[in-house]
Amino acid sequence: MNTIIRCPHCGLEVEVTEALAAQIEKQLMHAVTEKHAREIEEIRKSTESKMRKQLLEESAKEIAGLEKQLEEKNRKVGEMRDQELALREAKRKLEDREKELKLEVARTIDAEKKKLEEAVLKQAAEEHRLRDMEKDKLIRDLQQSLEDARRKAHQGSQQLQGEVQELDLEETLRNAFPMDIIEPVEKGIRGADLRQIVRTPRGSICGVILWEAKRTKLWSDDWLVKLKDDLRHAKANIPIIVSAQLPQEAVSGFGFKNGVYVVSFALAVPVAEVFRQKLTEIAREKFISANRGTKGEELYAYITSHQFRQQVESLVEVYQDIHSQIQKERAALEKIWKSRESQVVRLMHATAGMIGSMEGLVGQSFLQIKGLDLDTDNPELSESPKLIE
Repeated sequence: MNTIIRCPHCGLEVEVTEALAAQIEKQLMHAVTEKHAREIEEIRKSTESKMRKQLLEESAKEIAGLEKQLEEKNRKVGEMRDQELALREAKRKLEDREKELKLEVARTIDAEKKKLEEAVLKQAAEEHRLRDMEKDKLIRDLQQSLEDARRKAHQGSQQLQGEVQELDLEETLRNAFPMDIIEPVEKGIRGADLRQIVRTPRGSICGVILWEAKRTKLWSDDWLVKLKDDLRHAKANIPIIVSAQLPQEAVSGFGFKNGVYVVSFALAVPVAEVFRQKLTEIAREKFISANRGTKGEELYAYITSHQFRQQVESLVEVYQDIHSQIQKERAALEKIWKSRESQVVRLMHATAGMIGSMEGLVGQSFLQIKGLDLDTDNPELSESPKLIE
């Protein structure tokens, strides 16, 4: 029996017998099986190599991804740590700031408390001062009213007032300057009210002072013109008006207006003393100049000179001034200390009374003020009753 087989390699058909065909087929199957096995092995190896390579690549990619994820996670963990540190730092700063704010609030409360205490004390002192001013003003008003009533009660005719004032000024000048000649100008004769002839202890005439006394409610500039005319007519040296009402130039009690000196009654004697001294000095200088000649006369001139007298007087004046200043300062300081001590005690009592009233209204929640609580060792509280008496 003939059989046709096909070559698996070339595809050529070959006619063989059945036995040969079976043998060949077996050989071919064996060869094909081995070949397939080798191909399969190669395919398996190739596939395994590809799969291994693919697995390695995928593993590398997965590892790279995991490493990247790990790096990202580490970065996030670092950021979270930094954020945690920042949060902790911010928390610490907030806590420190909270402590500082509490301290500032405490300081502010203490400062405001101190300001309130100072304001209360200042208000109390101001109210006390205003009450004192009201009392002083009331006293001044009463004194002014009393003075007005006294002036109205003693007010008579202008002529009588002028005569009384003239007599008073004349008597005052006579008592103050017994060596001078104080003579009134007779009524109807041109001249001032009084004429003071200044003389030295030896009786030498040094000059003449004209006095005009006025006691009216209003000042008049016509008095100045009249007194200057009287000055020229009497050939006197110094014109002085003594008046109760003074012009603007003599608001302090003494002034000079249009060639005439204007003084108040209180300063009449001191002003007369100054002008009298000037007239005496001028007369002495004239006398010395007229009698100057020999050495003895020069020595006499020096001893009787203005310079020598001023040197001696300066020594006496320095002693008198120092002694007078010491006495005045002692009296003034004792008066000031006593007045301030009394004012402090009054202020303390007024403040304590005000704080006590406020504490009675507010209750125990009112702030305790140091120095106003019960303290038997406080010298001010223990001595205050004595000072008030």
